[in-house]
This record gives sequence, C-alpha cells and structure tokens, in this order.
Amino acid sequence: MSNKREATLAAKLATLEARNAALEEEKRHYQWLAESTTDLISRHARDGTFLYASQAARELLGYEPDELIGVSAYQLFHPADLNDLLNKSPRVYYRDGFYQQTYRFRAKAGHYVWFETTSRTRRDTETGELIDILCVSRDVGRRIEAKATRERLAQVVESTTDYVLFLGPNQQVFSANEAARRCFALPNEASTALSELYQADSLRLLNEVVFPAVERYGSWSGELEMRTASGSVPVLSVVLAHRSRGAEPGHFALVNRDISARKAAEAQARRHQEQIAHANRLAAAGELASNIAHELNQPLGAIANYTSGALLKCQQQPTPLASELQLPLERIDEQVQRLAQRLRHLRSFVRKRSHQVRPLVLADVVTAACGLCDWQYQQAAVGLTVELPAGLPRIYGDAIALEQVIVNLLLNALTASRRVVDAKTVRVSARRSGQRQITLSVEDEGPGVDPRYQPMIFNAFFTTRDEGLGMGLAISRTLVESMGGTLSLRTDSAKGACFDVFLRTETDV
Repeated sequence: MSNKREATLAAKLATLEARNAALEEEKRHYQWLAESTTDLISRHARDGTFLYASQAARELLGYEPDELIGVSAYQLFHPADLNDLLNKSPRVYYRDGFYQQTYRFRAKAGHYVWFETTSRTRRDTETGELIDILCVSRDVGRRIEAKATRERLAQVVESTTDYVLFLGPNQQVFSANEAARRCFALPNEASTALSELYQADSLRLLNEVVFPAVERYGSWSGELEMRTASGSVPVLSVVLAHRSRGAEPGHFALVNRDISARKAAEAQARRHQEQIAHANRLAAAGELASNIAHELNQPLGAIANYTSGALLKCQQQPTPLASELQLPLERIDEQVQRLAQRLRHLRSFVRKRSHQVRPLVLADVVTAACGLCDWQYQQAAVGLTVELPAGLPRIYGDAIALEQVIVNLLLNALTASRRVVDAKTVRVSARRSGQRQITLSVEDEGPGVDPRYQPMIFNAFFTTRDEGLGMGLAISRTLVESMGGTLSLRTDSAKGACFDVFLRTETDV
C-alpha cells in the first residue's frame, strides 16, 4: 500500500515538474519575444515609474534598459504632451481596457521621439487595486512626418489658384480644391462627371490621348479648354496618375492653370508684331519707289504706244478691218494683265494681314522678292544672282512674310554694296543644311559688319545708317521665328556680310 502511494506521489511530482518546466520554457519564450521585438515593451507603477524596459530602449531612445528602471516616464514627456496625458489618466487607472496615446518622448541624446503607446492596466481581481501598467511603444516619427507633409501639401492644394481636380473611376471628379469649386460651382461632397468640366474637343483628347499616355508614362501636360457657366476657359493642364502603394488604377489628378490672360497677351503681341511688320513693309515700299515706278511705267508706256498706233490707223482709215486692230489690242491686253498682276503683288505686299504658314515653293518667293528689288539693282549697277538648286522640297512659311524678309536682306545688301567701289554682285543661294531644313543665304561684297556691332544688329532700333530706323533685321528675325525658323549672321564670311535664313521643309531633305 505504501509503495502504491509513493508511486502516485512520484507521478504527481513528475507531472508538476513537467508543468513547471513548460511554464519556465513559455516564460523564456515570451521573454525572448519581448527582448527581440523592435517595439519598446515596458511596465510602470501607478506614478509612471519604469519597473521594466525591453532591449528596444537602446535602439529607440539610446538608454540601456537598466538606466530607465526607477525613472518616472512623466519626466521624459514633452511638456506640451504631458498635460494631455495627465488629463486622460483617470480613464487609464480606473477603467479596464486599452488606452492609446501619441506623444513626444525625450531620448538620452536630448531630442524627442514621436511615440505611439498602447497601454493596459493590470488590477487585483479581488480589490480592483492597480498593480501596474503594461505599455507597448513604437517610433511613429516617419508616419507623423508623412502626415504633416500630406497636410502641408493639402493646404497648398487648397490655397492655390489653379483648378485641382481628383478623378476616380468612371471619370467622376470626387474631390476638388476651393478654386475649382468656386469657378465651376462644384458641390463640396457630391461627385461630378468630367464631361461637365471640359469642352468636347478637350474631353476627346483626354480620353483618346492623355489618359492612356499618363497610365503608361505617369504624367502629361498641355493646353485644354474647360467649361464654365460664363463660357470657355483655356488652361494649361498637368495630368498625373496616382501610383502610390495601394492606389487603384484609373485615379488621376488634374492641375489646371487659367491662361486666359496669357492668351490675350499673346494675341495682343501678335497684333503688335503684325502692325510693326506692316509698317516695315510700307517703309520698304517707300525705298522701292523707283522700282515700283519703273514696274508701272513700262506697261503704261506700252499701252500708250499701242493705243496711239491704233488711233492713228483709225484716223488714216476710218473703217479699218478688225484684223488690223487685233494685234495692237492683244498687246494692250497683255500689258494690262501684266500691270494688274504687278499691282496685285504690290497690294499683297503692303496690305495689313495675319500670318498664314503653309507649304511654299521657295523659288517662287525668291523670284517675287527679287522682282521688287530688280530695278534698284539695275540703277545701282549691282548684279543680283540667284542660285537655287533644282528639286528642293517645299518649305513651311508665310509667302508675304518671307518675301518681306528677303526684300529687307536684299535692300541691306544693296546699301552695303554701294559703300564699296568694286562690289559688283549680291548672291542669293539655298542649300540643304540638315534633316527637314534648308538654308537660304543672302551674301554681298560690301564692307561687312563690324565685329563690335555683330551682337547687336538684330536688336530693335539699332542701326549704323544715318537714315536707318533699325527695325529691318529685328522684324525679319521675328518673322522667320514665327515660321519656325531662325535668322543669323554668318561670322566666318570671307567677304562682305552673309545672312542665313534657316527654314523648315515639308519633308526630309
């Protein structure tokens, strides 16, 4: 009987030892978890004194765990956050459950670390007296900083005068800043269809080009037209795809800047440019007065001669045959047509008009410009040589504007040639100078441009001639640039001055 009792007691003792061993193992396991986690696990007395701190204190705060034992956590709180904690403490102490607080905690080096702490009170099951407080704390500095950055960005978006729209699936604008809400009378909460905010052409561009491009490349910018109650608003739009972690496809941000004032200023600048160019053409027409008189005098003289001959024949033979008057009448008609053509050309050259850039045959424009200046060159005994290779592709330009540029360059070249006794020729040539580019050159044998003045010759009102206005080259460069080209002085010209006009071509050269 005694042996049986001893055996039973031994079995119970073994079971108890096994249970204690398991509890000890479990205790070591939890101890290992507490010491291994990157969160700071701590235990505090009712007054906030540290009773225990895990190894994470070293990484997060710079303290060795033993340094915190006996220190009141309240002493390490940021003063601005301590009052908030103390005001909420009764709920922690006298109520069961979890409590969470975000605050700044002083590290050993003196700086503050943003902590988010989850606390749990532990009480005596019979008396309800507070035993200790268990806390798990983690560094949320990056999260706080990111949140603050988002809030600052939100304030910027809300305060900007640009119209900012946030687009969700099904092309519904689910959020907009104040400027957009005010301009387009958008509700604060309800979503709005994108089709209500953009003109039809712009909406088509967004759907067919912009959104597919943004999905692929991340962003797009360009000009669009938005729709308001008072009419259309031109905007410079930047469209961005939401590519943050977790963002769903089909979400976009549209930042729209009203460019009505800029458009109006550009239109005004174009009108001023056209007025200045028109004045320059009138001035050039004045310089070409002798050539114009010659162009008109020749057909008028021929008409007078044929008319006198026909009248004389009628006087000699009151009833002449119709066949005898046919030749002088045909010659008169030819001269009238020639005169009408020249007058139309002069009228087109001097009238006020807007640019119309289109494909042109360069030889036709050069021939027309040389025709305007030909008589003056004849009077000055200066040759005008045109060398244009066959097969040049058409260029993009405005016929009258390009003709005006060439006339300005030809008149400048003629003026320069008159200053040098042996200057005999002005040469107009063209060559292929790059992909989709042709260079038209006007080269004289004059004294050339003084190196001191070369950087200034395209400035408005700069001139080295006593009678000059200083507008010809400035206007010419502006006109060429409006056609997508450039005008420059060739600095390595061997003799005289050479101006190069770089023009875009319709096809590759």
